[in-house]
Amino acid sequence: MPLVKTKGLAHFTIPVTDTKRSQKFYEDVLGMEAIQVNHERGMVFMDSGGDCVILTRTKNPISTAGEDDIHHAWVVEHEDYEKALEELKARDDIKFLFDEDRQGGAVNGPRAYFHDPDGNVLEIIDLTSYKGD
Repeated sequence: MPLVKTKGLAHFTIPVTDTKRSQKFYEDVLGMEAIQVNHERGMVFMDSGGDCVILTRTKNPISTAGEDDIHHAWVVEHEDYEKALEELKARDDIKFLFDEDRQGGAVNGPRAYFHDPDGNVLEIIDLTSYKGD
């Protein structure tokens, strides 16, 4: 028997160097909404479809350069995926990494990887199946 049985995700934190710049990026690119903002403290709470993401200022960003397996992923609606993929590839201000359709794993579906302004690797996925269901 586990020590604690979790029910879901309350929030997760992404380290950023500039909360104002990152807030704008996560609003404009991923459609998140700021629900509590304290730029002086360096924390921006963002809503992502009912999940909470906290953008937290750090002086020492976590470098994931060359380590694309370290990333954060968001599910997008099937009908929105192709348009989002085209727009990500077209933007000069976003470092687009690659896209693929991965099947047979724990989390399956077409997906695309790109960087946020601090180099954090992000993913959008048209989730076709999840082994946890």
